[in-house]
Amino acid sequence: MIYIGLIIIAIGAFCQSSSYVPINKVKDWSWESYWLVQGLFAWIVFPLIGAMLAVPEGHSLTELFASDPKATLMTMMYGALWGVGGLTFGLSMRYLGVALGQSISLGTCAALGTILAPLFTGHAADLTTAVIIGVVVTLIGIAVIGIAGMMRQRDNAEGKAPIKYNFGKGITVAVLAGFMSACFNIGLAQGADLQFDGVSPMLASLPATLLVTLGGFLTNLCYCLYQNRRNHTFGDYKKGNVWLNNLLFCVLAGALWYSQFFGLAIGKGFLTDSPTLTTFAFCILMALNIVFSNVWGIILKEWKGSKSKTIAVLIAGLIILIISSFIPQLI
Repeated sequence: MIYIGLIIIAIGAFCQSSSYVPINKVKDWSWESYWLVQGLFAWIVFPLIGAMLAVPEGHSLTELFASDPKATLMTMMYGALWGVGGLTFGLSMRYLGVALGQSISLGTCAALGTILAPLFTGHAADLTTAVIIGVVVTLIGIAVIGIAGMMRQRDNAEGKAPIKYNFGKGITVAVLAGFMSACFNIGLAQGADLQFDGVSPMLASLPATLLVTLGGFLTNLCYCLYQNRRNHTFGDYKKGNVWLNNLLFCVLAGALWYSQFFGLAIGKGFLTDSPTLTTFAFCILMALNIVFSNVWGIILKEWKGSKSKTIAVLIAGLIILIISSFIPQLI
């Protein structure tokens, strides 16, 4: 049963890592316009559908959230902080590419999210030795990938890099993005009790997931509308000739992005016999996100022009991350 849960989490990670590919198909829209539209589906529509699956007949989400207003508001607050991480997350990929940008951001998010969630919610006992070791191994894998990124910068010193590469600026933004993004798991922990009695463990965290993404959406909504006004890009929404194309790819991107947390919820339902793995599940998801994002980075030729030694270091980092996903089960 445990391995089924891990496979489901891995599928969700693959979907999330693929979610930025459809965005490349969006035409004639500014960043703030497509980010807002895809976010509507990623953070509102699909999370709402998921949360509804955890509502028994005759009940409602409004009833559930009203039963504990403090937990509801705190969960949304952490979601709003996570939303800041989401904004800077996009910038990290601008300066470091999909592969390295996601690696550093998600790695920081994985470590801090896993450690801070139990600490902030009074469950420090959940941080077992196996969990700590798993987090440390994950960070080692990320550090190795970071070294590969610096090596790539040297390999592309002649200006052959396929992106607007800036390692110094990118690493700063990526660490900030990861720190703020860790609030997602803290929010899930904060809203852990927001569930109906008797609900399946595989669906239990979906209402809290909705609150976190709702908070994040509000942050992104304010920022994107501000950018629309600042850059005079409200006209994007009036371009009828590209709406169908852009809407379809934004819906696809949103569905793929949400799949990671839908998969996390379902996967954790199979891990209930292992409290250590349940605590470590968020770190597993982020680590696998990094692995698959680097696979996409290779496919998108972001490592084009890198020397074989650089690729070898990258692969070593990915292998360490994969191993880290199984550390708590092996100890």
